[in-house]
Amino acid sequence: MTDAAHTLPEAGQAPDPLVRLIAERACERLIIEFVHRLDLGEPSSVADLFTADGLWEWQYGDRRITGREALREYFGSRPADRLSRRLMSNILVTVTSPTTAAATSYLTTYRVDGHVDGIVPPRLPTNVGHYEDTFRKVDGTWLLAARRTFLAFGSGTERLTPPPAR
Repeated sequence: MTDAAHTLPEAGQAPDPLVRLIAERACERLIIEFVHRLDLGEPSSVADLFTADGLWEWQYGDRRITGREALREYFGSRPADRLSRRLMSNILVTVTSPTTAAATSYLTTYRVDGHVDGIVPPRLPTNVGHYEDTFRKVDGTWLLAARRTFLAFGSGTERLTPPPAR
């Protein structure tokens, strides 16, 4: 098949199933890569998953960060002693054109500050909600254009009590 046979059609036409599947998987990968970088990687590198004019918005606290460099600074300011694990589920990606897509995914976040070492006793999640994402394909690569966070349940980040000095 030619490259033209493996492209998404204009609105109103049925997309090539393989092209749609590849686009959906690329967007799903971004959703998972985002939380992986925050929890286990270099938090400031989350900015590289966004378009140059990307937006991250949090419904509470009027947090609205626009642009890759501002995103790098924001996510890079995460406390060094933060321990977090985010669980993503119910990821539903809809490809809307050859270069755009949208998704909704559920999040559950476990997070504490003041972590030094070892296992933290179980606790309730800090946040439960969902993301609403838009994606844009730029130079052949799918990127987040906007991520909006909506919480159904949430609380502040607990600070662990430091261990007693020996």
